[in-house]
Amino acid sequence: MCCRAFRLPAASCSLLTLALLLCPAPVVLKAQTAPASPPTASTTAGYRHGAVVSVSPSATDVGLAILKKGGNAVDAAVATAFSLAVTWPQAGNIGGGGFMVVYPGGGKEPVFIDYREAAPLAAFTTMFKKNDSMFGCKPVGVPGTVAGLAMAHKRFGKLPWKEVVLPAVRQAEDGFVMDKALARSLNRIVRDCNDFPELRRVYGKPGPSDDRASWQAGDRLVQSDLARTLHLIAERGAAAFYQGPIAEQIVAEMQRGHGLITARDLVGYSAHARKPIHGTYRGYDIYGPAPPSSGGIALVEMLNILENFDLHKQGRFAPETLHLMIETMRRAFCDRARYLGDTDFVQVPAFLTSKHYARKLAHGIDPNHATRSADLAQDIPLAREEQNTTHFSIIDQDGMAVSNTYTLEQSYGSRVVVHGAGFLLNDEMNDFNWYPGVTDRKGRIGTPPNQIAPGKRMLSSMTPTIVAKDGKAALVTGSPGSRTIINTVLCVVVNVIDFHMNIQAAVDAPRLDQEWFPDRATIEGKNAYPEVIKRLKAMGHKIRGARQGDAHSIWIDPRTGLYHPAADHRLDGKADGF
Repeated sequence: MCCRAFRLPAASCSLLTLALLLCPAPVVLKAQTAPASPPTASTTAGYRHGAVVSVSPSATDVGLAILKKGGNAVDAAVATAFSLAVTWPQAGNIGGGGFMVVYPGGGKEPVFIDYREAAPLAAFTTMFKKNDSMFGCKPVGVPGTVAGLAMAHKRFGKLPWKEVVLPAVRQAEDGFVMDKALARSLNRIVRDCNDFPELRRVYGKPGPSDDRASWQAGDRLVQSDLARTLHLIAERGAAAFYQGPIAEQIVAEMQRGHGLITARDLVGYSAHARKPIHGTYRGYDIYGPAPPSSGGIALVEMLNILENFDLHKQGRFAPETLHLMIETMRRAFCDRARYLGDTDFVQVPAFLTSKHYARKLAHGIDPNHATRSADLAQDIPLAREEQNTTHFSIIDQDGMAVSNTYTLEQSYGSRVVVHGAGFLLNDEMNDFNWYPGVTDRKGRIGTPPNQIAPGKRMLSSMTPTIVAKDGKAALVTGSPGSRTIINTVLCVVVNVIDFHMNIQAAVDAPRLDQEWFPDRATIEGKNAYPEVIKRLKAMGHKIRGARQGDAHSIWIDPRTGLYHPAADHRLDGKADGF
């Protein structure tokens, strides 16, 4: 069945079977826009009362414990996020920012909480020069994580704030046992960061010589400074971070490192509760983040385009399906560059998420030939983000679901650890368009909507997404991976809705990515199916292979009501429930 479904020679089947696990055979849809059948039964465990999935086993355990204590999905999300700041320092954070989509259920409207970092008031459009470093204090944006988590908790939480923050305090104070991946990551960052002594002090293994001491799986990481910081936040709330002693430590760090953030920037920061971007796809409701995320608009635009084609009839990895998905991504990412930015500063056209506009774009796709990316944007004169974000998904016994993605930008952010506070600061100013007017074929974007301005929030690709059906959450998903995030989420949604994959197969299946420029497509494990790649190249596509981010997701079985969380094998996280 595998070879027939993917139109591959028999020799390639075993490789794809390992990659795709239990991919079901395709079933032809009766009509292009007819609602898809529910996915096949999941191979993951099913839970009735709640489920949590994240990249950190320790953080998953913390979130699940909160659910078991009677907390709801938002309580668990806050606890998980603070735990990740301890156990996943390369991306989990209190010195960064992100987005949360909350699906309350019970007929209540979904809410999007925007806690993206903001440019300091001293920032200006041309502040970065060609040889400026992407690290250090200058690229640090005003952090939003603590404000965002506090807003979510105030609006939806059941348990006391202190109760959901204290588990992370204990993890930092008592330490936690690290796995091989974290040990390797910490050793690498400590080795490579001689210019950041506080990072080396906080994350280096204690011993007679920093050069000789290396972390090993099973070692315990204790973070006393971070424990004190988190304890202040637990006792005093977000005010401790933005106005109190932690704020003073941040400002002092900025002064030492010639950064731009002042006390005025911190006290003036606020998270925003917004309406999520809403679309429909084959009978499902799609809820994603609004700007300054580009993810919700781009995802809905792409799904609207694909709704014009009978993908399932062709097969998930048929060359025709991959061609249509690549061309769809190309068009959405061109619009991303042309139009999208912080809507407090720029006007984003409403037509981007309309079915009519999508049909127009769909009609422009040649079924047999790749479009040259330059031909899509002759109005844009032609002259990158890292995979260090992290995503988690949660659902509680009442059906409230949370999809949360947050980041430091580069792995370990700016590399700046606030002296005495024990946490890393972001380098999110890198997500602005550094060089106004310079848009090139390598992927650099210089269009006006995302140029730097004081107080402006930089454009993001983070795409925490909740798919609903008949008023109930059906799929909770998201991913790290820079601009690839949007296309990773698209692949998971299409796998579940169009191809009826169970959630583990949908998460594990190879993904593809096309970002307008560079004018090439990326396909995971492309060497496993050479005939498909040969067909795509014959259509004019340039193909390379690379891995995309880990999409820790939850699928809700509409027949049984059971929750099926799936951890992504690309990074060994943990999915659990009860």
